[in-house]
Amino acid sequence: MAEPSILKDHQSEAQIYIERVSIGALVVVVLFGLLLARVGYLQFVRYDAFVTRSDENRMQLVANAPSRGLIFDSEGSILAENLPARQLVMIPEQVLSVDDSLNALKKVLAIDSSIEERIRNALKRRTKRFEAVTLMYNLTDEEVARFEANRMWLPGFAVRAELLRHYPEGALTAHAVGSVRMINSEDQRLIDPSAYVGTNHIGKLGVERFYEDALLGGVGFDQVEVNAKGRVMKVVNRQAPRRGDDLTLHLNTRLQKAADQAMGDRRGAVVAIEPASGGVLALLSKPSYDPNPFMTGLTHEAFEALTGSIDVPLFNRALQGQYEPGSTLKPFIGLVGLVSGHITTDGVIDDPGWFRLDGETRLYRDWNWTKSDSGGHGHVHIQKALYRSCNVYFYDLAHRMGIDLLSSQLRPFGFGQNLSVDLPEAKRGLLPDREWKQTSRGETWRLGDTVNLGIGQGDMLVTPLQMAQAVSTLANRGKVRPAIMVRDRVRNHGLSGQFDELNRIPDWAWETIIGGMKKVVHRGNQRFGENGTAWAYIGRDIPYTMAGKSGTAQVVGISQGEVYDEDLIDERLRKHAWFIAFAPVDDPLIAVAVLLENGGGGSENAAPVARAIIDAYLMDIVPSPRAPGPSSALQAAR
Repeated sequence: MAEPSILKDHQSEAQIYIERVSIGALVVVVLFGLLLARVGYLQFVRYDAFVTRSDENRMQLVANAPSRGLIFDSEGSILAENLPARQLVMIPEQVLSVDDSLNALKKVLAIDSSIEERIRNALKRRTKRFEAVTLMYNLTDEEVARFEANRMWLPGFAVRAELLRHYPEGALTAHAVGSVRMINSEDQRLIDPSAYVGTNHIGKLGVERFYEDALLGGVGFDQVEVNAKGRVMKVVNRQAPRRGDDLTLHLNTRLQKAADQAMGDRRGAVVAIEPASGGVLALLSKPSYDPNPFMTGLTHEAFEALTGSIDVPLFNRALQGQYEPGSTLKPFIGLVGLVSGHITTDGVIDDPGWFRLDGETRLYRDWNWTKSDSGGHGHVHIQKALYRSCNVYFYDLAHRMGIDLLSSQLRPFGFGQNLSVDLPEAKRGLLPDREWKQTSRGETWRLGDTVNLGIGQGDMLVTPLQMAQAVSTLANRGKVRPAIMVRDRVRNHGLSGQFDELNRIPDWAWETIIGGMKKVVHRGNQRFGENGTAWAYIGRDIPYTMAGKSGTAQVVGISQGEVYDEDLIDERLRKHAWFIAFAPVDDPLIAVAVLLENGGGGSENAAPVARAIIDAYLMDIVPSPRAPGPSSALQAAR
């Protein structure tokens, strides 16, 4: 008999149910346990890390750029300041699409293609999220109003008030003070990004560059709480920025203006130095440029106009212009000749108007030589050679001394080197010697090279700064003072013991050379050919004593037997005009070097500029209540 079929096995189903429930419960317990473990891990093990990350989402650090230090002249006038300006900024993290946002912004404000490049550069140097990128500077009231009216359509953009560098004197002090400019890709590789958070500018030239660390200051931070959209809700904590140090220069703005007025529209440079300290009283290069537009970025057209100008206004002629010194080198060569015993104070030569080396036909001519073979200065001693600027005397002297003695004894005056403290852009010029010519040109030094050097021609090159320093050393009777722009900043110049050659020069040698330079200005009312070369131009009514020396430096050579005719030469190929001077002679307060590019005769053209500058300093600026009083020598001169 067949067994009956079982339609439902309750016991088996119950067993299966219990097994499934148990497995499900075990899975739930395991999963819950894992969840609890994960929560425990996050809450206890990784607590600090995730609290920090959470705070970073809620709390942010906003950089506060420091106020850059101010720059003053010697009388307290501001040369570099910080003015409030409204800037348009963008926070990329709050913008859905940079391109779309910029297209929307173009409908509100007039922006150009340079903004996109500025954004890319700024994004590259950003060190953290939510750091603002400056798009436009110096917004006008109308631009601010248009932006605020459309602000709801421009998330991530804002107008902020910031300080912008400004130079009140503009082009007048551009080459002396230097300038601040926008940080570029090259700067980004050199700077510490953390020091420049919140600022887009860096010192690029002059004092602004050399003292960048002092002027910059230290970055401050605001710890702020933001909402989910990144908008600042409140400031939780603040670390104030450290303001940059203020600097006071030796530079005198009134003297700078006097130099600028005396120069007029002519190309060239002026450097005035206080002999006692080495302080630079005036440093002018013309033509110049206004550094203020560089703060916000020049347009391509404006930059091309500056860089493409034939007058190169961006070029600092005072520090980087290198020119033949011409006859301004003669006092230094004469001093070397006296000390070395190759000449004496009363020794004379006969000057027929030309000099010729043995065995050669070439004539090295005097400046007053004519095609009729007339000229010359007759019987000449060292002082007459200076006040009449006799070329033949120095041709002969240089030939007898030789290049080895000349080059070694001229170097202590600063030729061929940069003796400035805080003017790193200054060129070293060139003091040629045998080794230099062999190395640079593969040629042997020739006697003719030495003869040309005797009157500051040939291969020798100097800057206006070097000439001002050299004449300042003459004024100091051998005491070298490095050129320095900033007062009370660098106390140890590190020059002690470097110029023993000058310290050993006897007083009579200094006074002989300075006496000849004094006669350049003051010797007048003599017969024809016996007055100082500059007397007729600046010495007739001078109320103080001045020692000076003119110079002309050829730009193009003149053929043998031909006379220099300015009217037949292109203006930019004419001679450069030099004049160096210091005053008062017995108690020097100022030393000056003036260069006029293609300016012609030094006495006729450059000397009046030097006279105007020294007049302004001795007769107007020095007696000012805010400046040191005049010396006893000046008082006696008056």
